[in-house]
Amino acid sequence: QVQLVESGGGLVQAGGSLRLSCALSGRTSSSYVMGWFRQAPGKEREFVTAISGYAIRTHYADSVKGRFTISRDNAKNTMYLQMNSLRPEDTAVYYCAARDNWSERWNPENYNYWGQGTQVTVSS
Repeated sequence: QVQLVESGGGLVQAGGSLRLSCALSGRTSSSYVMGWFRQAPGKEREFVTAISGYAIRTHYADSVKGRFTISRDNAKNTMYLQMNSLRPEDTAVYYCAARDNWSERWNPENYNYWGQGTQVTVSS
């Protein structure tokens, strides 16, 4: 059984940075495409970014392109999200997720495994 655990969330001022981590257990992480999603209060869960199993391909939502960087260390079975130049509108619960192929990676319905989420709050 695959389990995902996020960490690294917190409170930061606008313009600041945070790094989120997502640890995968139960299987070898390189078997999975992994992604980050976020959900703000009263809004639907939205795609942030995804990375292929061996980090050859990445994909970012336009809203975070140039500010966020996704990476992974398969030796540690861990994925990361470096978030820079944070804005108040980035405030949300951030979830990591895993699936077995690259197609429609922006669609949360295509992901098989989810973490519990970590809160990111950006103050103005």
